[in-house]
Amino acid sequence: MRQADDVSMSTADAAQEAAVVELVRSVLDGDLIGVQRYGSAVHDGLRRFSDLDLLVVTRRTIGPARRRALVEGLLGISGPEPGARPRPVELTVVVAGEVRPWRYPPRVDLQYGEWLRPELSTGAEPPSGPDPDLAVLLTSVRERGVALAGPRATELLDPVPHEDLVRAVLDGLPGLLAELHTDTRNVVLTLARMLVTVRTGRIAPKTEAAELVLPRLSDNDGNVLAHARAVHAGEQEALPAELPGLDDFAARMAAAIRQAAIRADAG
Repeated sequence: MRQADDVSMSTADAAQEAAVVELVRSVLDGDLIGVQRYGSAVHDGLRRFSDLDLLVVTRRTIGPARRRALVEGLLGISGPEPGARPRPVELTVVVAGEVRPWRYPPRVDLQYGEWLRPELSTGAEPPSGPDPDLAVLLTSVRERGVALAGPRATELLDPVPHEDLVRAVLDGLPGLLAELHTDTRNVVLTLARMLVTVRTGRIAPKTEAAELVLPRLSDNDGNVLAHARAVHAGEQEALPAELPGLDDFAARMAAAIRQAAIRADAG
């Protein structure tokens, strides 16, 4: 597991990340155990549309006043526009005792992301509670997380059994498909990564997952995935206004994920 100085970031991105870590330290103080960088920054590098992804591990649940302080601070640090600067921040807080020893489904204590800004800006409570997708996130952090505060991820988190990773993918699939036409690029790439995860137990970067899946697809389905990969990689400005076969692609990918899960369970 690498430390923070093993990954290069732009000066602006590093300063924004440092501001988030300082906010977390000041609000949580002695209840903070660790902060981990994960996501694109530790996989294939921050791209145009990449968020700054951070996991925070605490000793106990965050009370209402400190939850509001964190949210208010993040609303000021995080960028509201994908592809613009400052970058959007996705920050997930878990209580150590809720994820270690491991059990499914894991619980998130606080979630911040730019998709929540409209509600959080008006004083709404940030989400908390059982979150199957946290199994995927914690696996990603254990695999490649970078400690920005506190111990290494392998000292903070238990490994997630492969069967629970598969459960998490299947539990998260309906919600992901519901966002196909509002968050197309991300959904298309996440479907590819889900398929790789179910087959291998590994959380591949989105571009790598797309490259692994593309050779097995038909021309039409491959065209959908290739467009999404190109936009994510910065090789293409935006997705076409109409992506022929998008719904069919998503349906076939979902079926492939479910079939791979059946095979994983049988194995």
